[in-house]
Amino acid sequence: MTQTAPGPGPSPESSPAPTPASGPAAGTDSTAGAPHRVHRIHRAWFVAAVAFVTIIGAAAFASLPGLLIEPLHGEFGWSRGTIGLAVSVNLALYGITAPFAAALMDRFGIRRVVALALTVIAAGSVATVWMTASWQLILYWGVLVGLGSGSMALAFAATVTNRWFTARRGLVTGILTAAGASGQLVFLPLLAWLVEHHGWRPAAVTVSLAALAVVPFVWLLLRDHPADIGTTPYGGPYTAKPAPVPGAARRALGVLGKAARTGPFWLLAGTFAICGASTNGLVKTHFVPSAHDHGMPVTAAAGLLAVIGVFDVIGTIFSGWLTDRFESRRLLAVYYALRGISLLFLPMLLAPAVHLPMVFFIVFYGLDWVATVPPTIALCREHYGEDGAIVFGWVLASHQIGAAAVAFLGGLARDAFGSYDPVWYASGALCAMAALMAMVIRRRSADAGATPA
Repeated sequence: MTQTAPGPGPSPESSPAPTPASGPAAGTDSTAGAPHRVHRIHRAWFVAAVAFVTIIGAAAFASLPGLLIEPLHGEFGWSRGTIGLAVSVNLALYGITAPFAAALMDRFGIRRVVALALTVIAAGSVATVWMTASWQLILYWGVLVGLGSGSMALAFAATVTNRWFTARRGLVTGILTAAGASGQLVFLPLLAWLVEHHGWRPAAVTVSLAALAVVPFVWLLLRDHPADIGTTPYGGPYTAKPAPVPGAARRALGVLGKAARTGPFWLLAGTFAICGASTNGLVKTHFVPSAHDHGMPVTAAAGLLAVIGVFDVIGTIFSGWLTDRFESRRLLAVYYALRGISLLFLPMLLAPAVHLPMVFFIVFYGLDWVATVPPTIALCREHYGEDGAIVFGWVLASHQIGAAAVAFLGGLARDAFGSYDPVWYASGALCAMAALMAMVIRRRSADAGATPA
């Protein structure tokens, strides 16, 4: 592949990069080969839209684990700890796979990796319909769906943002992160209704079909790099498409080795582990059964999680906007502190019916749910440059390890104490620790001597 032209052929889409005198503004998509043709919407926004739809379709799998605990416990007699183990394997692989998936996207392209990941999610979800033993739940839902979803993790959003956007990166990161919450909003009430009226198997099939339905969008509409269509990143100059990077696993591990020698990596990994513990591991997995313990119907509890998804969209996009304007580490400290306070009050709010204080918690917690993602990605990019997406993949791995630990320990605590209250209180204390850790992260401008990516 040549490094001096965007691609072969004389078409306008593959013509040489525009000169400063005749090039387009940041929000246009014209090229030197078509000087009078100006697109009002930059192509990068279409790519972001496809990525948004893709993440929404894949988000169905994230809505189901909390709804499966009681049905599987009732049908098979498996303990909540055993079911929680399968969920924890899923969450751990979701994180561990992410940095390797980011490197694979550099090697084989975004489209191939994401399309394969969606297919694996569909296969793992539909296979659970025929399971009869707990080890099959761990294999199908834990391993297969975990590996597929890991390749669809937030590292995918970081890769798309890094390649297609120079300006508005914080905002786009917030929008793509919010796509997961939108998927939860779309699927959770439907899946809860299916589980309650038709059993858990139709819900598992629905997840599989949702993942498969997105594959054509990915294959036909997603593009790996702006140079593939002879355009520029949004708000930036033309750059030639880099050659495929061989040795994806070696590169992912090499980036980890370099990042692990720096202090910001461990602080970001630690705070994000607590983020995962207090969201995916605790609320997404155990909120519905915890509310059910207090007499709340499953559909009502699932509806509250869906409302979290609504305000998560608002909070995450707003967090992306704030990340473009304010210091990321201070934003993280505020987010974690507020989250910890809210979790300490939750055990006192659970009741058989939905009441106003519970609605206030849901709105407040929803605004903060994944608001931590845009500033965390921004700090990875700030400290580790072009390797920022892979570094964020490793930071995301810590997020999912924290989530996996609490998904498993939360089930054990419920079996041992008959209540989820100790886990809520412990998670609130951990969030206070994360707020302190975020403030310790040094600013990159004050750390010019640190080793870049």
